[in-house]
Amino acid sequence: ISIVMETSKVKERKMTDLAKIFKALSDENRLAIFQVIRERCGPGCQLSDEQVGSYVSEIAQHFDLALSTVSHHLKELRNAGLIHCKKQGQWVYCTPNDAVLEQIEAFVQRAE
Repeated sequence: ISIVMETSKVKERKMTDLAKIFKALSDENRLAIFQVIRERCGPGCQLSDEQVGSYVSEIAQHFDLALSTVSHHLKELRNAGLIHCKKQGQWVYCTPNDAVLEQIEAFVQRAE
């Protein structure tokens, strides 16, 4: 019984994680920002990890939004686990979280 309950808790946690992810992506601006980060390196990408992401200032240039608004959206994407952000000196560098992208892909494939 404890194994069944533990499996149920794992599934529940995964569903909660997916709900956070889809909620973060439900905002048009966040979805567009996430797309900008992902487009830096698509399938079969040959860039190193250090070259895959984008700096916040680079991301903001794509939008007619205040830098503080872009930063807020990035925080929501980071909290949902969709991106990683790392401070490099005075700049913040954001990269997509491949593990979460694989989780989304697996969920969508199961739903088909």
